Amino acid sequence: MAQHTVRGATTDADDRRGGWTPDIDTRLARLESPVRAVVDATLSSLTRSEPDQITIVPDIHYPFHPSTGMVSDPAVVGSLIGQFEDRTDADIAVAGATDEIIDVDRTAEYLGYPRLLERFDATTVDLADEQRTEAQREVDGWSTTVSVPDRLLESAVITVPTLRPTEAGPIAGGVRTLAEFVDSSGDDALAAVAATRAIDPPVSILDATVAYGSDPYAADALFAGATPAVDALGTSLLGRSITDDDVLSTAVGMTDNDKALSLSLEHVGPGDDVNLDAIRTRLEGGELPPTGDMHPAVTAAYRLYAGVSGDAVPPQLEH
Repeated sequence: MAQHTVRGATTDADDRRGGWTPDIDTRLARLESPVRAVVDATLSSLTRSEPDQITIVPDIHYPFHPSTGMVSDPAVVGSLIGQFEDRTDADIAVAGATDEIIDVDRTAEYLGYPRLLERFDATTVDLADEQRTEAQREVDGWSTTVSVPDRLLESAVITVPTLRPTEAGPIAGGVRTLAEFVDSSGDDALAAVAATRAIDPPVSILDATVAYGSDPYAADALFAGATPAVDALGTSLLGRSITDDDVLSTAVGMTDNDKALSLSLEHVGPGDDVNLDAIRTRLEGGELPPTGDMHPAVTAAYRLYAGVSGDAVPPQLEH
């Protein structure tokens, strides 16, 4: 894999005062400068191409409160949209997909997206309602076909995953985020990489303002770059090996432990440089709680959601 630069920026933790800042205006103001710092070069190039549509794909996979680090902070997404609105007239949407478990509109409502997007000329879109087109890409010597929502093929797509592992252990990341929206009858790892190559996001932003590694951690950092490179950096921060991850090792072309992925981190943004060692020390070895044994922060967040929405609290959270 060729060398890629991953830009990193610290967020201004002074406003945090030791805990989560619930006020959306405060978070938007705090994130405006670091978001601009990590994506400015990419946005300048992207907006010169005058895209008709821009689709932002954050983690909206479950109604967790953003303070848990399990979903992307909507304020990061809002700050990104604000950057676009200053530079483009493109149709901007925040995308998720309804499945048999999650209704994306209800989840987005809980996370505050409708109220947030009222500030901008942007909407939410449910990719489950989109027409699909088959796209074929060669991955690792295999021709792989994936069925992709048209919106993702026709838009400039920006993934905004949060820094967290999956239940199985590897990083969630931008590659796996996109894989959730495609259908394929082939190998899962090949399909995930084919989806990323077919959609071809110009940039992925890793939201590490609050990360998750056994419990929530305020890492107060953002990273941006090519999707596989950002996922590789996130994997390192979680203390994982890229070569143990079939999806990521295929995406970056790394097939054995003797190869090294060349990543350079350009420190930009306010405050001190991003302290990768401190983040890695805090997150290394962290994992999601086993099913039925939720972390207290996750349990509290879901109970809050249930109280607001009227949904029943799952039995495993009652114990």
